Amino acid sequence: MWLSYQISHRLLNNKIPGVALAVIVGLGLAFLGEKKGIADLPLFSGMALFGGAMLRDFSVVATAMGADIEKIKSAGIAGLISLVVGVFFSFLLGVIIAFAMGYTDPESLATIGAGACTYIVGPVTGTALGVSSEVIAISIATGVVKTIVATVGTPLLAKSISLNNPHAAIVFGGLVGTTSGVTAGLAATDPKLVPYGALTATFYTGLGCLLCPSLFYFVLRFLF
Repeated sequence: MWLSYQISHRLLNNKIPGVALAVIVGLGLAFLGEKKGIADLPLFSGMALFGGAMLRDFSVVATAMGADIEKIKSAGIAGLISLVVGVFFSFLLGVIIAFAMGYTDPESLATIGAGACTYIVGPVTGTALGVSSEVIAISIATGVVKTIVATVGTPLLAKSISLNNPHAAIVFGGLVGTTSGVTAGLAATDPKLVPYGALTATFYTGLGCLLCPSLFYFVLRFLF
């Protein structure tokens, strides 16, 4: 974290936030091991807990303590619309990518499309539809790329898209969806916006897990 912030401040003039660089470095370190990433090395075995999903989810939930319920209510309809639009657009984009890669069966298309929603929705959909581990891996990779783009791009685009208030953060979380990318990107933009973006991003994952292996899959079966 310290090194990432130094590079961001001294070399990049804060154009890319230090937290975004740290996330990229962390993803790179994950390749050092075979099963648990850097935690496979005895010296760093504690990272299996310290960097695990449990503490990540705990920290996301903990940010809700700073949320203003009245501001959340004021964005109710806009947040709902952003969720539906966000899930549909991401899924459609993922299906187009999968089709361009040569996949034509509805199961693979639905799985990779779901991965474009988040790297959690992809495996859930793939497992439900019984696709190969190769397709599930592609769906996860698609979701990870989206997370990195959201993490790095959010603070760079925040000013131009007026991402500077809770209402905008709620809509942004619903449109982008990936909880990891949204929370990291908003943390680099303004930590006070994190609970609002994380709120709709979390619902986004649940909505994706509901729609992708059911309604969206049946639509693809009808089309293909």
